[in-house]
Amino acid sequence: MNPERPATLFPFSDRSRELQAQVAAFVADKIIPAESEFAAHDADPATRWTLVPRMQALKAEAKTAGLWNLFLPDARLGAGLSNLDYAPIAELTGRSLHAPEAFNCSAPDTGNMEVLAHFASPEQQAPWLPRLLAGEIRSAFAMTEPDVASSDATNIAMPIVREGDEFVINGRKWWTTGGGHPHCEILIVMGVTDPDAPAHRRQSMVLVPMATPGVRVVRPLTVFGYDDAPHGHVEMAFDNVRVPVANLLRERGSGFEIAQARLGPGRIHHCMRLIGLAQRALEMMVARAKSREAFGRPLGGHGMAQEAIALSRCEIEQARLLTLQAAAALDAHGNKGAKDLIGMIKIVAPRMACAVIDRAMQVHGGGGLSQDHFLAQAYAGARSLRLADGPDEVHIASLARSMLKA
Repeated sequence: MNPERPATLFPFSDRSRELQAQVAAFVADKIIPAESEFAAHDADPATRWTLVPRMQALKAEAKTAGLWNLFLPDARLGAGLSNLDYAPIAELTGRSLHAPEAFNCSAPDTGNMEVLAHFASPEQQAPWLPRLLAGEIRSAFAMTEPDVASSDATNIAMPIVREGDEFVINGRKWWTTGGGHPHCEILIVMGVTDPDAPAHRRQSMVLVPMATPGVRVVRPLTVFGYDDAPHGHVEMAFDNVRVPVANLLRERGSGFEIAQARLGPGRIHHCMRLIGLAQRALEMMVARAKSREAFGRPLGGHGMAQEAIALSRCEIEQARLLTLQAAAALDAHGNKGAKDLIGMIKIVAPRMACAVIDRAMQVHGGGGLSQDHFLAQAYAGARSLRLADGPDEVHIASLARSMLKA
């Protein structure tokens, strides 16, 4: 089932169309067939927190084919695509939970590479950015805290205290995606450097190598039982962690500003991938409705399945068009100019994906809940994204305020 994208509304460059064809073939022919191998690796307690050999091979193959760092608009570092040109490519990578990593286009590394590229000094970039761009190491972004409502970033409270030429960090973070990966070597940590400053100038971001004494992974966190090994979403402790003052990104008090800059394109990328995830769930739903019989006829002959399929097609297409519009606005007007559209798609896409995947699970019956299909894990991932980039309620309130001001 090929999604239809009106060329007159959203004209993609020839380069984008070429990459779309290559990525589609790579995902279909190489990544999806390997999913059972990934699942077996994950199911074995002896290997699940270790590197998957097949992934390393896929990454090498993708890099050789030029399907690498496709998310980066800076042609010196990546593919040089606009947000609009990247949108259908990200959608294709979203069809498999493993595909983004194979192309070095997975969160949180994408956002962290952009932060390093835009806000880090050459001296700060040197140990980390080239190796992240090469896919040699992984990274994590430590922002959310268990003791405060982190959906309001001004609540972030972990102290980062200057002592001489060092910052001393004490506290806890959680939902630090990627912190469990055996190749995770660098953290971008957000905390409070200036507690008496105005609310949006209290926080800063610092680079903290994982090997720093006092940095400790407390536990992996699960989403409906899935811990997404080997990268994971972990709770972390920082016990008297000391890093040089030179590890401060940009300037003191700029943490909130960097976070907003990081989350603009990143939120769009998540939405693009969710559309691919929902599209695959719909295709599975259609195939199931054709192949299974109940009460004397194919499932597709029953009104329930027909409604599920039709509504899902409508909702995916609506979300796709809105996402492409947001991507085009981001290219034309930047983060601030596209803020409302980014908020709209962040509300719409995760809800849409959850609804479509839920219908697909229903059509699959008991099998849809099991590890025999990817639907249950896909639902867990989609549901987490209704919180990961800010709860729906935050985006709804922000969008409404913007409209009321206008």
